[in-house]
Formats: sequence, structure tokens, C-alpha cells
Amino acid sequence: MRTPSPPVSVAERRRRARGLASDHDGVLSRSLLRSVGVDHRMVRREVAAERWALHGVQTVAMTTGPLGDLARRWRGVWEVAAGVTAVDGVTALQHAGMVGYDDEQVHVSVRHTTEVVPVEGVTIHKVARRGGDEVVRAGLPRTRPAVAAVRAAHWAVSDRQAALLLAMPVQQRLCTGEQLVAAAREVRGRTRRALIPLLAGDIAGGSHSLGELDVVAACRRRGLPAPARQQVRHLPNGRAYLDMAWPEAKLAVEVDGAGHTWGLAPHDDALRQNAVLLGDELVLRVPVIGWRLTPDAYLDQICDAYRSRLALGSR
Repeated sequence: MRTPSPPVSVAERRRRARGLASDHDGVLSRSLLRSVGVDHRMVRREVAAERWALHGVQTVAMTTGPLGDLARRWRGVWEVAAGVTAVDGVTALQHAGMVGYDDEQVHVSVRHTTEVVPVEGVTIHKVARRGGDEVVRAGLPRTRPAVAAVRAAHWAVSDRQAALLLAMPVQQRLCTGEQLVAAAREVRGRTRRALIPLLAGDIAGGSHSLGELDVVAACRRRGLPAPARQQVRHLPNGRAYLDMAWPEAKLAVEVDGAGHTWGLAPHDDALRQNAVLLGDELVLRVPVIGWRLTPDAYLDQICDAYRSRLALGSR
């Protein structure tokens, strides 16, 4: 006859809970607590003794201090619907390492058929479908960066914010431009269905990206004469090629793809532009993402510059 195992002491169960919680930034779900022998009665006693703290219905912290970022993300998954919830959007990008963007809310996504209740500090997004491999299950359940970026763009409060959330993950090498384009094609949101694929293409810099020909056509529609294209300027540090130029107005326009914001490209662009300006030629810059958002504002500047400099030169 098998001898029954002696009961596990409270101290040992407490030790096991702390060990398991170290993988979850100091928090555990009630389900995980049960896996180490901690039932609801022990949780109640530990909370009453102010050793542990409750952070919702399912989340128990092994300390009474504030939760860290990772702990808040685990809480969001457990409190909404464990097993079917994934950290998504901005929060998934932050988890992947994106820096320079602040959002204190924890963003999670669930299938649109999932019944949920509001959770303080958590923004719940319902999605129509999930791709087969869009969720990383190892560790914190979260969507892959390219998918998270596209979803964040759909959920953004403005087109400008959407463009930023698409560009930053590629700039910070969390995903490639090609992955972003593929995700924009697969992830269907309720907003910006036309804009997001265009922005993704611009950021990836592919053949379908906006280029200087689009800007030339827009300038022609505004009544400007056709500019000379790919004009060569001989500068002290070499040659520069200007995308568009109106020599009669001493005006040039450079159309900058997303790559112009990465690495040392801004440094090289600044030196080149300064050298052209020292030769008394005005250079206006048109970033492709900015053009997608506010083309008329850039066209106004180009037209104003052309007419004012042409008038100045005729005096």
C-alpha cells in the first residue's frame, strides 16, 4: 500500500509561489497558484497578513508594492480572458523592445465573439480573426511586432499617430519593412484601410512606394511648370542629385523615403542641403509619410516658394 505524501507546509507553498512568480514579474494567476498547492483560503490569509495583494479577480501579487510593466501585462491577459487574450498593439511593441513611445494603458486583443468585462487600466480590442501564427505563445502571449504595429495603427487616435506607430518598429528593427507590408495586407481593421497599406509600402521603400513622380504630378495640377529631375549639383564634398528643381526660381525639392530617417542618413542629407543652400538655391524636403498625411500643406509650401522666388529673381 502506497504511503500518502505528507502535507506541504504553508512556508513551502509560499516558497514555490514566489519561485513561479519570478517568471511573471512577481504576479501569478489563481490557476498558477493552484498548480503549486495554493488555494483560495491561503490566498485570503496571505492578503489579510499583507504579504500578498490582489489586483483583480484572477491576479495575485507576491508583494504589496506597485506592479511593474510586465506584471501589468500579465494581469491584462489573466483578467480579461486567460487562454484567448494576447497583448497587442502598442503594448506588444513595447514588450518587443520599442522605445520612445509612452502609453500607460495595457492593450490586449480577443476574438470578437469573446465575452469580456471592462478591466481598469486595460484597453480591450476585439478582432475579427487571428492569423495562424500571429500570436507568440512562449512567455507572455503577444502578437508579433508587424501585426502589432498594423493593429496599433488601426487603433490610433489620428493618422499622424498611426504613421508613427508603423514607422517606429521598422526603424528600431523590431520587424522588417516586408513583414510590415505583409501584415498590412493580412490584418483588416475598421479604420484607415486604404492609408495603412500605403504607409507600410512607403516605410518599406518598395516599388509601390510613393516617389517624386507623384509629387511632380501634383505640382503640375497646381499649375507649376514641369521641374527638371535628378539635377546634378557639384558640391565641395562631391556631387548631389536633386529630385526636382526649377532653375528659374532657384528652387529644389527633395522627396525623402523612410530610409532618410535611419542611421547616418539625416547627417548626410543635412550636409548636402546646407551646401546647396550656400549656393543660394532653396531646398524643400518632402518626406513621403508626411506627404501621405498632409499633401496640400507641402504643395502650398512648394507653390509659395516657387512664386515668391520667381518674383524675387525678376526684379
